[in-house]
Amino acid sequence: MSYSAPSDLSADVLRLPAVDAAPLVCLSHLRWDFVFQRPQHLMSRFAATRTVVFFEEPLPAPTGEGVSLEVRSCAASGVLVATPRLPDGLDGASRNAVMRQLLDELLAERDIRAPVVWYYTPMMLPVARHVPAAVVVYDCMDELSAFRFAPPELTTLERELMGAADIVFTGGYSLFEAKRDQHPNIHPFPSSVDAAHFARARSGASIRDDRRGRVRMGFCGVIDERMDLELVSALAEARPEWEIEMIGPVVKVSADDLPRRANIIWSGPAAYDHLPERMAAWDVALMPFAMNASTRFISPTKTPEYLAAGLPVVSTPIRDVVRHYGSLQGVAIADTAEAFVAACEDALARARDRSGAWRAEADDALAALSWDQTQLRMNALIERAASDRRGPARVAAPAVRPSDRIAAFDTLVVGAGFAGAVMAERLASEGQRVMVIDKRGHIGGNAHDRLDAAGLLIHQYGPHIFHTNSAEVFDHLSRFTDWRPYEHRVLAQVGDALVPIPINRTTINALYGADLRSDEAAEAWLAERAEPVERIRTSEDVVVAAVGRELYETFFRGYTRKQWGLDPSELDRSVTARVPTRTSTDDRYFTDAFQAMPAAGYTRMFETMLASPLITVQTGVEYRDVLDEVRHDHLVFTGPIDEFFDHRFGPLPYRSLRFRHETLDQAQFQPVATVNYPDEATPYTRVTEYKHLTGQTHPQTSVTYEYPAAEGDPYYPIPRAENQALFKQYEALAMSRTDVTFIGRLATYRYYNMDQVTGQALATWRRQRAARTSAPAAAATARL
Repeated sequence: MSYSAPSDLSADVLRLPAVDAAPLVCLSHLRWDFVFQRPQHLMSRFAATRTVVFFEEPLPAPTGEGVSLEVRSCAASGVLVATPRLPDGLDGASRNAVMRQLLDELLAERDIRAPVVWYYTPMMLPVARHVPAAVVVYDCMDELSAFRFAPPELTTLERELMGAADIVFTGGYSLFEAKRDQHPNIHPFPSSVDAAHFARARSGASIRDDRRGRVRMGFCGVIDERMDLELVSALAEARPEWEIEMIGPVVKVSADDLPRRANIIWSGPAAYDHLPERMAAWDVALMPFAMNASTRFISPTKTPEYLAAGLPVVSTPIRDVVRHYGSLQGVAIADTAEAFVAACEDALARARDRSGAWRAEADDALAALSWDQTQLRMNALIERAASDRRGPARVAAPAVRPSDRIAAFDTLVVGAGFAGAVMAERLASEGQRVMVIDKRGHIGGNAHDRLDAAGLLIHQYGPHIFHTNSAEVFDHLSRFTDWRPYEHRVLAQVGDALVPIPINRTTINALYGADLRSDEAAEAWLAERAEPVERIRTSEDVVVAAVGRELYETFFRGYTRKQWGLDPSELDRSVTARVPTRTSTDDRYFTDAFQAMPAAGYTRMFETMLASPLITVQTGVEYRDVLDEVRHDHLVFTGPIDEFFDHRFGPLPYRSLRFRHETLDQAQFQPVATVNYPDEATPYTRVTEYKHLTGQTHPQTSVTYEYPAAEGDPYYPIPRAENQALFKQYEALAMSRTDVTFIGRLATYRYYNMDQVTGQALATWRRQRAARTSAPAAAATARL
């Protein structure tokens, strides 16, 4: 049986309610049982919620037998692994036609319709391009065209696949940078790690002791043209007393080319489950990659796996290794054989360091990495891509009812911003009846956006740029909005020049006429100007210690004085610590994994979030006016905590803002969304042009001038030690009120971003739900 469908994948738009449970067909150039790599990690996790078919490259058919398809279920994950078996003599178009027929028969037999079609190689495109897909994914792990024996048609097929795919993932940032202009919806996903799995290697001290002091260094992975075999040989020759274990299959290089020395152990492949035990016998982990075309864009999975195993790592200067791990004490980079040997000696000393400081640093670096998080993030992006295929959905706005509608509710939520809306939606998902009130005449809190008189979408209370490293937060909010990919860039007006902020190498070169061409050169330039600070207490200390007083006065002092009404020397160090200094040319304001804007705006997102029939919304209402009238079992309060307690200990200091919105008769006002004005003589701190954020096309443009103020609505808790001490008095009162939950920036007096408030609300809801579900069980037990 064959599918009849247009040959143009992108032309077939399927109307599906969602793809989060749609079957997934993965077409790979890697074998499922070969080496446990990215495809196996991801497909195993997708298989937890859907049917996953892993259609791998063919194996030769047994002698005398014809075409067949072997299908088995992976016992550990449930993934259906399909292996074509083809007789000799089939190649080119004939081979693809046979594999296409085998795939069609498998999908028909399993009744798989409109799957997510996931490619790991463009070479599978002739096999599956005809399959009607809910969404097409190209997960580009490597620059395959640079590998030995790459087929000549691979480049042409990749261009076609780039045109057909709805979304593209890359195996690292270097590969992303090389391909970012080839697709409008491309996202970098560097190697992740199952840290708990590899941490089992840390219990291997007894294994190392059994070797009676003999040093062993190791590598595990595919041994192919990416391996610097001469470097392995040189290391073995330089230190014959060290054992060097090389674990993994040998591919595309001849066994005759492997260096043969008494202290080199070629162990062959090892099962993924056994790798921690094998690593437990090592003292140092090696990444002796060759520096050639095939390694130019790789992002080795080995780096985080070795670190999770508690091993110091020595690597050649692979770009993504240097970028993501080169600053860690536990990772050494060496570009010559002599340097590699010396780095191994240093790593050996570090491995024997009982203090464990370098391991703690590595663990911190790995804390946000997991294949679970990667799969969640990918799934959210795939869902968005599918939504883009379906076209925009119409969402009913929540009912904004007049304030005289009084009824009984399980929970009354004060505040319709992120904290209140997230809590209300989650409580309603449990079946609770919720009332949400806000003293302003709209929902969305400070993130509220609206169309101005010209029809341009603006942010009423200044720019709100969504960014987060939390897959959970992004995944949750993705239920209520599609996203417009957006990476925020900010320029600072310094004299007549516009330069990037945060300070980076471009900033330095532009302001000082420097010709810094590397991160190392920029780092040295900044180090010359940095001024040692014995103990960093204030925001001034943070900046002066990092970049020196001149840059501090140019970029930070005036801006901070305007923003906070205080000198940086009077503010907690956390204020300026939020703005990094970079030695690279990366000019993005944020570096979070998720950076995007709600496609239809924040207000539409809040409308969708609050659209449950169990949620009643009242705006333009002071909570004290309804507190005694609306019957409720519990109160969620997101306003200023000192206001709730009638300023019993005195008012908590907040910084306010006022805004001047202007619409201009020109298409564009400035080159980026936001321009900062650090000079204290300029009364405003920044100007934002919203069309950069929204992508809106319009002959006019709207901008907002932002003026910090001492009086007005509270926006920012002022981070000073005495203010925190005052808050602690209010916090003690709050902890005694079991009938009230205090969440959000104002209620917890913390300088939170939007994603942090969302995460706080989700965590609070989970704790309360657990308490609600455990209470009846505890009561039942007590009655026994």
